[in-house]
Amino acid sequence: NKLKTSVTSITENGKTFFESKIVFDANGNQIEKTDYNKEGQLKSINKIKYNDNGDEIEDSQYDATNKLVEKKIIKYNALENKTEEQFFDALGKLVKKHMYTYDAKGLKTERKTLDAEGKVISIKKYAYTTR
Repeated sequence: NKLKTSVTSITENGKTFFESKIVFDANGNQIEKTDYNKEGQLKSINKIKYNDNGDEIEDSQYDATNKLVEKKIIKYNALENKTEEQFFDALGKLVKKHMYTYDAKGLKTERKTLDAEGKVISIKKYAYTTR
């Protein structure tokens, strides 16, 4: 996959406008996604960074005026399993985070969502069956 960009457009009532535009790096990773509103005006831009393993490590969302809205930082363990997602506001203040746990086979077993103070907001459990 040697895509450089991908553009999605919509035609409604005889009018065509862009819905989104995605830019890829040389490895095929999505590094920028631009979303447009129904009038075809810029709505938001996400800029994404990756580590050497090709894992997403940062996703920064900007509004139509190129102001930072939210930044997500992602951490991984030695097995390249996602262990934590931290969400920051425009001022760099931690808003919430997701903490992931895995079983001995590397299967995700739980996602805890915590607020900025570390208080648990929710817990999502994952269960698997084998044949």
